[in-house]
Formats: sequence, C-alpha cells, structure tokens
Amino acid sequence: MHTLLLAFLLSADLTGTWIGRIPSGRQGALQDIAFKLTQSGTTISGKLYGDYQSSPIIEGKITGDEITIVVIAPDQTGNQINETRFRFTGVVKDGEIELTRIRESATNAGNAGSFKYREREGDKPPTFRLKRLL
Repeated sequence: MHTLLLAFLLSADLTGTWIGRIPSGRQGALQDIAFKLTQSGTTISGKLYGDYQSSPIIEGKITGDEITIVVIAPDQTGNQINETRFRFTGVVKDGEIELTRIRESATNAGNAGSFKYREREGDKPPTFRLKRLL
C-alpha cells in the first residue's frame, strides 16, 4: 500500500510549464494563461504568466489530487489598475490541471485603497484546464 502511494506521489510531480486559456470578462473572450510550476513535496512555487505580465506564486500546495495556488497580480477594472489577490483551486486528473479562479481582494494601485470583490448574482468564477507544455 505504501509503495503504491509513493509511486502515485512521484508520478504526480507538477514541475513544468502548464498552459491554457481562461474565460475573461463578461463576453467570455479567452485569454492565454501559463503557470511555470516547481513542486517540492506538497509545496508549489513558480509564476503565473498572462498577456503582459508575470506574477510570483505566493502560496501553493498540493494535497492528493487537490491543488491551491495564490498570486497577487495586476488586474484592470475599467480605467483602474489594481493589485488583485487571485486564488486558483482545483484538481489534477488525466494529466491535466482543472482550476477555478476566484478574485479574493484587491488594492488600488493609485491610492493603495483596498476593497473586496462583490460577486454578481449569476456570475460564476471561471474554470479552465491546463496542459503540460514541458
């Protein structure tokens, strides 16, 4: 039993570059997204890459097939630029990572004022899949 668990943990190493497309905005336009992950035991580190930026992973862990990644990244709302805390949660299955992105909080880059995102009725956080590139 322990040998089987050890084999599973060794085969589940997420180190590498993972790419996908995430629905963005109300129109559902797809935006390219990539994660460069490094796994050490149950700890995940690395970076999130978007169209014009990269943001370090500030928290990351994997427990069994469940993964959580937290980044603070620039995010534009109208004409306002925010530093937004994003939490990605999901599962690793069939050689892919399926994640849901939740905006947790943000700080206005112009005046350092913070606010919490309000979910609009009927809005669901975007879910997307990543495939390993390298």
